[in-house]
Amino acid sequence: MSQSEIIVSAEEMERTLERLAYEIMELDGQCEDVALLGIQRRGVNIAARLHKILKERLNCDLPLGELDINFYRDDWTSLAAKPVIGRTHIPFPLEDYKVLLVDDVLFTGRTIRSALEAVLDHGRPQRVQLLVLIDRGHRELPIHADFVGKTIQTQRQDHVDVLIKDVDGIDGVRLTRN
Repeated sequence: MSQSEIIVSAEEMERTLERLAYEIMELDGQCEDVALLGIQRRGVNIAARLHKILKERLNCDLPLGELDINFYRDDWTSLAAKPVIGRTHIPFPLEDYKVLLVDDVLFTGRTIRSALEAVLDHGRPQRVQLLVLIDRGHRELPIHADFVGKTIQTQRQDHVDVLIKDVDGIDGVRLTRN
């Protein structure tokens, strides 16, 4: 029997995004050469929110893109699998920027490995850093986030869902223990 609970409220999520934006500014000042690249699906929404916060704080418009990694995944094991392909939209030359890759949950590291391959197929940024809203551990690859909103302890079989108001009707993070 599984049970779910909201472990990050809408208010906590908003505060966390504000803190992450300030951490980015502490590292990169006015962020003139920083671009945000959200990983489909929820990473795109988180990147858009960070973009809005940084734009308000810095009075500048950082480049913002979307990255779909489905063709780069290593877990499509059968021809019957039909991945839902999202949009990749990178309206800036990667070579000109320090790319901040944005995702919702960091788990095994395989999504990020796929994202790095996808990024490099589109160009060679000056630097790639990773920002995640939630780090739940259980890495299978030597990947870490440079910016972490919240670290939570989970069991491998647990499920973590980041809820986005524009998509799910509410903001928050839900943990389902199985």
